[in-house]
Amino acid sequence: MFWKKILFCFFVSVFIVTIPAGQMAYADPDADIAISPVKRPVAPAALETAAESAVLLEPVTNKVIYEKDSSKQLPMASVTKIMTLLLATEAVEQGKFKLTDKVVTSENAWEMGGSQVYLEPGEEMSLWEMLTAIGLQSANDASVAVAEHIAGSEEAFVQVMNDKAKALGLVNTNFVNCHGLTAENHYTSAYDMAIILKEGLKYPLFRKITAMKESELRGGAFKLWNTNKMLWWYDGADAGKTGWTEAAKYCLASSAERDGLRLICVVLGTPEPGSHFRESTKILDYGFARYKAVNIAAEGASAGIIKVGKGQTDQLEALTAEKVSVVALKGEDKGFESRVELPGHIDAPVRKGQEVGAYVVTKGGQEVMRVKLVAGSDVPKATIFQQMKRVIDSVY
Repeated sequence: MFWKKILFCFFVSVFIVTIPAGQMAYADPDADIAISPVKRPVAPAALETAAESAVLLEPVTNKVIYEKDSSKQLPMASVTKIMTLLLATEAVEQGKFKLTDKVVTSENAWEMGGSQVYLEPGEEMSLWEMLTAIGLQSANDASVAVAEHIAGSEEAFVQVMNDKAKALGLVNTNFVNCHGLTAENHYTSAYDMAIILKEGLKYPLFRKITAMKESELRGGAFKLWNTNKMLWWYDGADAGKTGWTEAAKYCLASSAERDGLRLICVVLGTPEPGSHFRESTKILDYGFARYKAVNIAAEGASAGIIKVGKGQTDQLEALTAEKVSVVALKGEDKGFESRVELPGHIDAPVRKGQEVGAYVVTKGGQEVMRVKLVAGSDVPKATIFQQMKRVIDSVY
């Protein structure tokens, strides 16, 4: 037995020595990482997509986490309706229209083909019903009816769409209609559409409509199901719009939020049915696997008190104008510091929402984010008698 053990060990040794080095590495490729006392960064795996154009955007900081030809001008099909919904919900939240307003279907709206809710000429629905038909059913007829209701004509509404795109700083977008049926010179880019979706998410009504999975029209006789199946299939999905035409292929703009990190994904020109969901899932997974949100302060959080001179009150509260949050690679999410920049005092009058300072986030001494601080209330200027009384009170 003793000599058998010696011979066995000898042959095992010879076998190990004669294995090619490449096969040894393949057997345990991470062995050196496992025993190393130095933590090595893991390079993210390459991400490929079948989409002709794509982008993954973190909307708080506008950080582009992934992109493929994200500025390429392409048709967008019914993803167009994100801008239509943005303008409509913005108008409602600004008080220009009410959800109970009656929208009358014109002959022009009735003639729309493609996806629709089969409106009849002269048929009336509430603005709320029309908006849900657009957001869930992707109804072309409802899109035109709403455009005409808001701007007087579809042409006038399209001009508002293009004006809004310019106001957002978008240079690769041009609208010819409000629904997305194929038309010459009707295009966007993945990045531009991500910014449009980001703008829409500012409005609670937009978020509510695009997050709805189902609804009803005509007293329950017509069922609406949201075409954005990510709402069912993807954890955290809460907004978006699908699109398809033969020219645009399959398109999707979507949003998802997990643990305080929101990501916006846009894919244009994916090849076959369901591929827009598959590619969006892949890209969103890529982002959530590698990044996390470092949430520092909520929107509207108190950041300090400012003394007010010559005002009807002698102080006001400074509030964050938006959420203070940075996105960081997992493992690199520590070491962020913040400071508040506020004046010692400010003279009245002060308007609520007026910029009064800044909330600054740094890492390693370098500024990584700056958020406006705004006045939390109005402070009217004190009358001369109020100022005289304050002086007298301070003396006595």
